[in-house]
Amino acid sequence: MKTRLTLLLALVSSGAFAALQPGDPAPNFSLTDIQGHPHSLSEYKGKYIVMEWNNPDCPFVRAQYDSGNMPKLQEEARAKGVVWLTINSAAASRQGDLPPGEIQKFLSDEHATPTAYLRDPDGTVGQLYGAKTTPDMYVISPDGKLIYDGAIDSKPTTDPGEVASSSNYVRAALDSSMAGKPVAVTTSRPYGCSVKY
Repeated sequence: MKTRLTLLLALVSSGAFAALQPGDPAPNFSLTDIQGHPHSLSEYKGKYIVMEWNNPDCPFVRAQYDSGNMPKLQEEARAKGVVWLTINSAAASRQGDLPPGEIQKFLSDEHATPTAYLRDPDGTVGQLYGAKTTPDMYVISPDGKLIYDGAIDSKPTTDPGEVASSSNYVRAALDSSMAGKPVAVTTSRPYGCSVKY
């Protein structure tokens, strides 16, 4: 058992998990939100789902929120019936591991409106999906398949003033898929702070 655990930890640290590919079924999971309510991916089957890996202390995340881009995208998506799951995989005492009250204040101050803010303190879901950075974005179609994963947009920046001039891959994936068109960019290299597993 100890040998298997050591091997598993080595695989995690080396990034050797097989990455999900666009078109693959999105693995189911269950996590608890900051209010203590459970959420399973399977309960949202039949809807578009966006998953956003989050760390409120990451300057790349702050740029997306302080610019108003992430809250606006959440609002637009949810108005179209999209489920938006914000996930925090920071381990205990690592950067981004904040008490629920502080996370709620962050969401309120930034006018953020995800469907749920989920905690993944042991990193199980982050590693299941291969989340590498904050933000790292995933879009799932109503038939439960991954249609996009990677960066939120085309310009890695910590400057809120530069966000508006980026091409937003998440918005484009949702718009194309909802219109019955192929998603032009299905994957991109995520940027930001490393997920603090």
